[in-house]
Amino acid sequence: MEKQNYYVEIENCIKRNEINKKRRVLEENYDTLRNYWEIGKLLVEAQGGSNKAKYGNELIKKWSILYTKNYGKGYNKSNLFKFRQFYLTFPIISTVWRQLTWSHFREVLIIKDECERNYYLNLCVERNLSVRRLQEEIKSNSFERLIDKHKHIELITFKKEYSITSDMRNPVIIKVDKNKEIRSEKDLELTILSEIEFILTQLGIGYTFVGKSV
Repeated sequence: MEKQNYYVEIENCIKRNEINKKRRVLEENYDTLRNYWEIGKLLVEAQGGSNKAKYGNELIKKWSILYTKNYGKGYNKSNLFKFRQFYLTFPIISTVWRQLTWSHFREVLIIKDECERNYYLNLCVERNLSVRRLQEEIKSNSFERLIDKHKHIELITFKKEYSITSDMRNPVIIKVDKNKEIRSEKDLELTILSEIEFILTQLGIGYTFVGKSV
């Protein structure tokens, strides 16, 4: 076999290995999500159902002491409450995306409005957002700045249509150095260009910077 052919064969092995590694990570991540969801479901059932779940807090407090002692802080009182909320928020396991981590879902569990919660989850999937980027989007209130925020937002799995205003913000936030003063349109232009990537994410999906006009 020629050296070039060996190179190609080795590269194919590397590609297979990398694909398999990513697949194993996704499977492991989804197993974690599914187990947390199942724990939440069982906690709700043990407390007498979703209508009575909030009255069973003492049960969670009692069991969390034993679980933490045997299995670590990952099963403390705070997390057991989050697992329960996870199930109550997503009662259908098929709506839990395997490409998102528990940390992603944990960030949106505190959001009570379904449309707002769906918006941020959709954003994570569409833009492959890290948890840190998701936190930034929530902190900047990007949902509240949507032009079309009053439209009902469904999870992307069931999304039937998309318009240019579906993900557009108003107003658009521009990061400005606190030590820098903007005195003219030129100063504003330079600031925008220096933060062009961030500003494009504020506009929504599908925007790109082609170039500066002369």
